[in-house]
Amino acid sequence: MIRDNLLEQTDSMRALELLKEGNRRFVEGRTQGSMTNIAEVRRLLAQKGQVPFAVILGCSDSRVPPEVIFDVGAGQIFVVRTAGNVADATVIGSVEYAVEHLCTQLVVILGHNKCGAVAAAIGDGDYGPNIGVIISEIKPAIENLRASDANEDSTAFLQEYEDKNILNTAAKLTKSTILQKHLTDGTLKIICAKYDLETGEVYFFK
Repeated sequence: MIRDNLLEQTDSMRALELLKEGNRRFVEGRTQGSMTNIAEVRRLLAQKGQVPFAVILGCSDSRVPPEVIFDVGAGQIFVVRTAGNVADATVIGSVEYAVEHLCTQLVVILGHNKCGAVAAAIGDGDYGPNIGVIISEIKPAIENLRASDANEDSTAFLQEYEDKNILNTAAKLTKSTILQKHLTDGTLKIICAKYDLETGEVYFFK
């Protein structure tokens, strides 16, 4: 395991280092794999509760499983996933729960390249009412980019679109009064990141 004590609270800086270390192991092909004492871990988590060291708000894409790419096990990260890593009230409430009640001090908005939801938002197709809600959450994030870029089919445009969508989701979280309280008192950091499907690397935004 990457932490000696699953029930120990972890500050945001150490939590970020743990994620970076885990992703480095994943990229280099030296993951720790399954917990060696999973039965004991399961018992501990069931009896004592959870103290995840980070919240990952990521895309539902099957190629981007946070527990795998950060090489962590049960009880270590609190994961919320939606197509396009969008944040509606349910998602924001889930993040608030982890921060307010589980005392998690780091939230990472994790997008990825070649995101199908973001690509769909660039077009004007009819995806039905439910997928349409997801698209409507993504489109406002890049209105200015769309207006200023003549070649919307370019790879560079899609990458910029993806980045802006990640940043927009983070901005939505900062409007939460519960999360604002923790950001103001220094007990929470919200960080944006992007996963590369080819290399396996997670790039954290400056």
